[in-house]
Amino acid sequence: MEKFIPVAMSNRHLHVTRKDLDILFGEGHELTNMKDLSQPGQYACEEKVDIVGPKSTLKGVRILGPVRPATQVEISMFDARTMGVEGIVRASGNIAGTPGCTLVGPKGQVKLEEGVIVAARHIHMHTSDAPKFGLKDKDIVKVRVGKERAVVFENVVVRVHPEYALDMHIDIEEGNAAGISNGDMGEIIK
Repeated sequence: MEKFIPVAMSNRHLHVTRKDLDILFGEGHELTNMKDLSQPGQYACEEKVDIVGPKSTLKGVRILGPVRPATQVEISMFDARTMGVEGIVRASGNIAGTPGCTLVGPKGQVKLEEGVIVAARHIHMHTSDAPKFGLKDKDIVKVRVGKERAVVFENVVVRVHPEYALDMHIDIEEGNAAGISNGDMGEIIK
């Protein structure tokens, strides 16, 4: 049985709807692919916005493409405290009841009533990989990562889909604290 997976760190970013993209950057604006990401079809964009919270503003936060069905802001716990919002850990897409914020782009502003999350640690796994690991969608596992400052990440959600490439996503704060670099390998502990 397979046990090792590559690990990628995720910095603060946001996903936007077509409607919100039009407000922030102008009608019909298309996202500009700056760099492809580890998941097929996902990319970091040239476009950035400011995220305004009750206490402070995060400047120049990058949008990830393509456009999504819901606008969602993914930040770290430190970012949440700095902005003055509750850091609610959620799986991507699960934004009901989360804090809101204001997005400021070059052409306009969008006030979100909800949508600010701290992304839950998760593993993207292709459907052909799941049997090799003895896992299924929505399983919860532990993953040991690192060398000198090795840590075991608990409550890692397994997400299985035919369009996913195998990797684990943690936020950049967690990765830096453990001395992890993108591409380091993690060991799944059942």
